Amino acid sequence: MNSQPTSARDVPIRVFAAFDAGDIAALDTLVSPDLIDHNLPPGAPSAIEGMKGMVAAMRDGFTNPHHEIVYQAETDDGWVVSQWVITATHTGPWFGLPATGRDVTCSGIDLARVVDGRIVEIRHVEELLQLQMQMQLTD
Repeated sequence: MNSQPTSARDVPIRVFAAFDAGDIAALDTLVSPDLIDHNLPPGAPSAIEGMKGMVAAMRDGFTNPHHEIVYQAETDDGWVVSQWVITATHTGPWFGLPATGRDVTCSGIDLARVVDGRIVEIRHVEELLQLQMQMQLTD
C-alpha cells in the first residue's frame, strides 16, 4: 500500500483494503486527519481516529474480511460513491457480541469526497442490523 492513488476512485478501494488487512497505519496516507464523518455512532471519536477505531474493531472481531465493490462511480469534483459487500468470519468480540465462528455478510454504501489523494469527508450506510442478526441467530 505504498503507491499513491492515481484517481479519486482508487482511494476508497485502498481504504477497503486497509480494513481487510487490519492496516490502521495505511489510513494516515488515505484519510485526512481532519476527516468529516457525517455518520459517527454516539460516543465514537471524530475525524480519522474514528475510522482507525473501526479498522481495529474489524481486525479484532473478524478473520478473513473481504470487501467486494459492487458499484463505484466518481463525480468531476472528487466525490466517489462505492456500493460494497463484505464477507468475514466472526471470530472475536464485536461491540459486545462474543465470537460465534459464523460466516457473515454485510453490505453498505459510502459517499466519500477525495481531495489530494485523501478522503476529507464521508457519508456511509452499513446494514448493521443484517450483520447483528447473522451473529445472534441460533442453530
